[in-house]
Amino acid sequence: MSESGSVGESSDVTWAVDSVTVYGTLVRPVGEGPFPAVVLAAGSGPTDRDWNSPMLPGSNGSGRLIAERLARAGIASVRYDKRGIGVHGKEQLPALLGKVSMAGFAEEFAGAVRVAADQEFIRDDRIFALGNSEGTLHALNYQLGKPAISLRGLVLVSPPGRSVGAVARWQLAAQAATVPEGDAMMALYDAAVARFQAGEPAAPDPALPEGIRQLVASLETPFNLPFTRELWVADESELLGQVDVPVLIVIGDKDVQVDRVADGGPLQRAAEGHSNVSFLFPENMNHVLKQELRPRAELTPEAVAVSYSSPDTILDPEAVAGILAWLDDRS
Repeated sequence: MSESGSVGESSDVTWAVDSVTVYGTLVRPVGEGPFPAVVLAAGSGPTDRDWNSPMLPGSNGSGRLIAERLARAGIASVRYDKRGIGVHGKEQLPALLGKVSMAGFAEEFAGAVRVAADQEFIRDDRIFALGNSEGTLHALNYQLGKPAISLRGLVLVSPPGRSVGAVARWQLAAQAATVPEGDAMMALYDAAVARFQAGEPAAPDPALPEGIRQLVASLETPFNLPFTRELWVADESELLGQVDVPVLIVIGDKDVQVDRVADGGPLQRAAEGHSNVSFLFPENMNHVLKQELRPRAELTPEAVAVSYSSPDTILDPEAVAGILAWLDDRS
């Protein structure tokens, strides 16, 4: 596959999940095809189809950038806004109240696969997933649900290798280690999360910093349930060994949201004896597939967030080359 070509032609696509419309973008490479295709699944929170978030500055989203690189390599793609996210998100919220679930996210992904398979210029036996962070769970759940249209393979970018709750605690503990009374703060956090997991009001202690209180409170908002209870215990390493199609796991050394050792290790152990799973650990890749050249010691959460979508950040060349080569071998 050549990467020197055009970014292709983009068009709007839609499909429905439980009567709520999902809005997406279909990219067709230049040429007659038929082409392989990739369905992109964005990460957590209000991350849109381009992998931008209103919670972070900038609009240089990795989702759009990787779709363009795929098109140059002769690979079609579908990316989409999760329901309740993007320009149509606000109007959809009433219909989603209390109905957001892991199964619903898998259905959104399934709709994108159907859109890809319905295109005459796409090979329906060469459709891949490329999920980021939480999006890797949705791609895995789709494939493990014995779908009518099986994926040819999955690219899991920055997947958690522990339960999502364990990853969240690890992130907070790293911050707590830098402040006075950090151990006491984590004890209060653990108590609130334990109440949440037991189905009781989390009631975070007023002594906790406001940001942590908001995090705990967000777990039990009516809109997010039952999804957050499912997500908190979701463990990708338990799912990985059940997948029978090729899988590429990509975790960057500059990722501060998941970790090459703490998350990559459990995933590698889960993949032992499974020749369909391979790993790539790019030296300068961050959580959202971007290049990060600063020393890891400088990568505070605030500094990293600013760089995720800033105009001068680019996709990590090592990661992109590895992903494209893996797709090429299987297309």
